[in-house]
Amino acid sequence: MDKKHVDDIIKDKFLCQSKFAEEIEQLVKTSKFNYIDAILTFCDENKIEIEAVSKLMSKPLKEKLKCDAIELNFMKKTSRAKLPL
Repeated sequence: MDKKHVDDIIKDKFLCQSKFAEEIEQLVKTSKFNYIDAILTFCDENKIEIEAVSKLMSKPLKEKLKCDAIELNFMKKTSRAKLPL
């Protein structure tokens, strides 16, 4: 087996940042969820504790989550608004 094949098997078996981001993006596109709902739904369906999500969040996904939070008035519209992740 070559290294790429092994990497693909590992990514399929274990959740990493890129795989998590792909799954969330897919949920947002197909289910018309916002990012907050998509993450909560994904965690519920896959029995992942919500506390573990911060380790799986990529920077672009955090930014999209932040935009959703601002749009839903969960955060103030300041440049200094920070998510507790």
